[in-house]
Amino acid sequence: MKTHNILIAHPSNEQEMNTIKAFFEALKIKFEVAKDTPYNPEFVAKIERGREEYRKGKGTSISINELNNLCK
Repeated sequence: MKTHNILIAHPSNEQEMNTIKAFFEALKIKFEVAKDTPYNPEFVAKIERGREEYRKGKGTSISINELNNLCK
């Protein structure tokens, strides 16, 4: 079967996801939920490590002037 239209939804929480699924099922519309992510897993892991370190108090604060000096 050829698909004429493709819909892409971006639910922001589980409730919205469940509502969309229920709607499609009620109308007998075939759908699939993508399992992959647009982000590189190594990058995501690095961000998560940084967040965890920050939660543990290992973050570093810098002033606006210090930030500006880094960007020169």
